[in-house]
Amino acid sequence: MRLWLQQLNELEVPFCRAWSCSIERRWVHRPFAVVSRLGDGVFWYGLIAVLILIKGREGLAVGLHMLATSFVALVLYKSLKHATRRERPCHYAVGIVQGAPLLDRYSFPSGHTLQAVVFTTVAVFYYPGLALILVPFTLLVASSRIVLGLHYPSDVLVASILGLTLGYTSIVVLR
Repeated sequence: MRLWLQQLNELEVPFCRAWSCSIERRWVHRPFAVVSRLGDGVFWYGLIAVLILIKGREGLAVGLHMLATSFVALVLYKSLKHATRRERPCHYAVGIVQGAPLLDRYSFPSGHTLQAVVFTTVAVFYYPGLALILVPFTLLVASSRIVLGLHYPSDVLVASILGLTLGYTSIVVLR
């Protein structure tokens, strides 16, 4: 592991341990596990389907914009995970519990957070009223990744910055 990454891990492990302890309480763990599962894509594909049903062609165009941006985010996320190979907190440190199934091995960046921010950024651009639902949901997805012991705060922070950048760039390019 690269030295700078190991140092970053050591800085963030106490924070991850503190958040991870909360999943020992079922009433905390269960909602975050559900939110994380919805963030796998179920929520976002459902949103696209609802937009198409309600808005027709306009909703389809927005959905396609969201999917195109999501695809670019997926390619970037997979490339960064392969390049950094940062171990997840639950695999790196004692006392951090894995609170949900893993979709892949490495931690950096958080794909759930990246996708949530991309989808939210594009959707809210077209339909600002959706911010009341999407922004809190996106914050819960991002938080869930730390609470469930699957990501470090920097994984989530960098994914958020990348998601906003990709979302806004796609709006400029595709609009």
